[in-house]
Amino acid sequence: MRSSFLSESPCDEQHIHGYGFNPQSWLQVERGKLPKSSYSPSSIESLIKIAEPPVVPLYKPLDYVEVLSRIHEELEQCMPSERPGLYLFQSQVFRGLGEAKLCQRSLHSAWRCASTVHEKVIFGAWLRYKKCGEEIISDVLASRRKCCREFGPLDIASEMPVGNFQIFGSCEMGSSSQVSSTVTFQIQDGRVTCDRCKIASLSIPFFSMLNGPFTESQLELVDLSENAISLEGMRAVSEFSSTYSLGDLPLEILLEILVFANTFCCDRLKDACDRKLASFVSSRQDAVELMALAFEENAPVLAASCLQMLLQELPDCLTDDLVISLFLGATAQQQLIMVGQASFLLYCLLSEVAMNIDPRTETTVCLSEKLVQLAVTPTQKQIAFHQLGCIRLLRKEYNEAEHPFEVAFSAGHIYSIAGLARIAGMQGQKALAYEKLSSVIASNLPLGWMYLERSLYSEGDRKLADLDKATELDPTLTYPYMYRAASLMRKKDAKLALEEINRLLGFKLALECLELRICLYLALEDYKSAICDIHAILTLSPEYRMLEGRVAASKIGTLLGAHVEQWNTAECWLQLYERWSSVDDIGSLSVIYRMLESDAAKGVLYFRQSLLLLRLNCPEAAMRSLQSARHHAATEHERLVYEGWLLYDTGHCEEALQKAEESISIQRSFEAFFLKAYVLADSGVDPSYSATVISLLEDALKCPSDRLRKGQALNNLGGVYVDCGKLDSAADCYTSALKIRHTRAHQGLARVHFLRNNRDAAYEEMTKLIEKAKNNASAYEKRSEYCEREQTMTDLQTVTQLDPLRVYPYRYRAAVLMDSHKENDAIAELSRAIIFKADLHLLHLRAAFHEHIGDVPSALRDCRAALSLDPNHQEMLELQKRVNSQEP
Repeated sequence: MRSSFLSESPCDEQHIHGYGFNPQSWLQVERGKLPKSSYSPSSIESLIKIAEPPVVPLYKPLDYVEVLSRIHEELEQCMPSERPGLYLFQSQVFRGLGEAKLCQRSLHSAWRCASTVHEKVIFGAWLRYKKCGEEIISDVLASRRKCCREFGPLDIASEMPVGNFQIFGSCEMGSSSQVSSTVTFQIQDGRVTCDRCKIASLSIPFFSMLNGPFTESQLELVDLSENAISLEGMRAVSEFSSTYSLGDLPLEILLEILVFANTFCCDRLKDACDRKLASFVSSRQDAVELMALAFEENAPVLAASCLQMLLQELPDCLTDDLVISLFLGATAQQQLIMVGQASFLLYCLLSEVAMNIDPRTETTVCLSEKLVQLAVTPTQKQIAFHQLGCIRLLRKEYNEAEHPFEVAFSAGHIYSIAGLARIAGMQGQKALAYEKLSSVIASNLPLGWMYLERSLYSEGDRKLADLDKATELDPTLTYPYMYRAASLMRKKDAKLALEEINRLLGFKLALECLELRICLYLALEDYKSAICDIHAILTLSPEYRMLEGRVAASKIGTLLGAHVEQWNTAECWLQLYERWSSVDDIGSLSVIYRMLESDAAKGVLYFRQSLLLLRLNCPEAAMRSLQSARHHAATEHERLVYEGWLLYDTGHCEEALQKAEESISIQRSFEAFFLKAYVLADSGVDPSYSATVISLLEDALKCPSDRLRKGQALNNLGGVYVDCGKLDSAADCYTSALKIRHTRAHQGLARVHFLRNNRDAAYEEMTKLIEKAKNNASAYEKRSEYCEREQTMTDLQTVTQLDPLRVYPYRYRAAVLMDSHKENDAIAELSRAIIFKADLHLLHLRAAFHEHIGDVPSALRDCRAALSLDPNHQEMLELQKRVNSQEP
């Protein structure tokens, strides 16, 4: 089921492949059935209902570039102990931008520089939670006898710092010839004889008791029967007084000693016992039970060990009432014992996990309220209070939601005005809501979400004008497209309605937009197109529910299946070949979904599915498909190939190569050779690798495979030949690929024409790709390299219309403006993309422009923000160093 939040989150960064050259001095180019007209308006109204977009519980600063810059500057200047908290805030910025990988990288940086065990435990748990679903990678690595335990459990006892413990008194102090050097402790019917001065050295109370002006100091026998310690426990205490270590003792005895140590203020004994107890935490039940003891006896090592065990079981442990009671009931003193100074960090993690489970539950509310109580700094208040407001709003607790939004807004979180406006609207005060948004628009840099929110409180042309402005400022917002498409459909303009929703689906595969397009197709009785989108949704989210959550998408798919043509296996392969050749990725997903419902070889199909999902920029779904391919592999050598891709996709290139070689040793296959060639080509910097890659791809092409995969291998081989300067061989490969309808080979052949100084032929080749490909934004972008400036500008404008997330067009247009000495316009061109797209290259170019016009503070701001995206980018580091030298 889709989440109640985050439907407006921007999609992941688009990857541009390939390289080109542009003569502009400012720019280093990096690339990469007609609807039926007879339908009832009432039936459309029942199908097409556009829900208001949620107010998302994310940290969304007004100017994320400024915030990232400030965080980066503070990271350069702060104390080491302050860095984890700054990286946490950086991760929250990236989370609000929808940049999942950057968010994880910031959390990893926080984990790496954690200054306390508690921070290490919490950030490690957070990263494990973020990587849920990748456990299979650890299994695969284990088969290579390599462990993947980067965020595994810590040995808390050895990680926690040891205090400086005072030894009280000495053997000479307070001694006399009349006092024995030993003392015997009576415990019920037993006795333990101890060295008097060593026992006295454990604490001030013992020293005073045995050497001071007390009756016991003159006695050789002291009764401790009322002090809840057993004979075995006291013998262990006696041994500790001599060796300062505790042996292997059972849990019950250690618990006795801990209480005894607290009673007599034996800090060193207590610390040793605390550390011993930490090793007894081996389950959730242990953690809950021993945490209570840790609170009672102030045992921070044991508490940290219990916390680690509980966090290892996220998210499941947050469905356990005992665990929830523990976290919610912890007082300030108990939090200090459990998590030191990292309470805000802990409850930030717990509230995020709880929201992902179900944002409407009482548990989520209470954890968020706990976070609010711990918020101290303005940034913490913005994050915590806004989150609580969103949860209350979702639960329709409007009165309770208002105060958190007001606090967050007052602390500087302007986006929280959206929550306040929603509350006013729900209370029938639409004019007030409209006024609130208008005030924010007038007093701040206008952003797309501001106009979107204001559109909710107006009607007619004024509403559409706000929605158009929202799309202009932020084309990634889904609601404006959906509203316009639904409005057009209600006006019986089906063609324009589909065009409108396709504008978004051309670059952002949003499930809610696919659902709307399905409804449009159903209204038009175009069941063939509808089921295609149903299959795409089920591939991305098998449990998805449609029509406001009332109906499972799989149920609608089953019903539609009876109204579309059924294909046998051979027909399915033909359909897949047709759609793959026309670069129809959603259509290809649909065919594969149908084939998976039959008895076809599922391993191969899941693998093809993963390739399509990567192309559609859905890495999590692609990972799931690749895992399914491994699970359904028909042979050992096939399974090894899929494991190799799993390892490669998660950054384990060396292990991926080993998997490929192991597969080849069992069976020479196309996929094994292709995997090895791909990994070597991507990771090898040695020029000699080219010959090896060529040989591997040639071996792959000699093995049996279908034309889809052979076309890809020929295309890749052509690319290697181009890199080696063997243009004739490259042209042969691309031509062969085109003969078996590998459409993308047009791009490679165009590159060969261009390198032969035949730009017209290159242009024509890319035009053929544009005509054949259903998704052709990248083709327009590549063709722009092979034409005159006027046509280049036209092509790049088309690219921006088709896919506004592709950054090259903005950079090119800005470079042209800069060459024309229109510096402000050039900066504005970059800025309009930076507002909704966090991209290093855009920030790098804008920083260079700012430097050129002498705006050092702005240049430095963009440098720091860009380095937040990639801290090791060499050109950015050099630019920052140069700009820093100009700062007064």
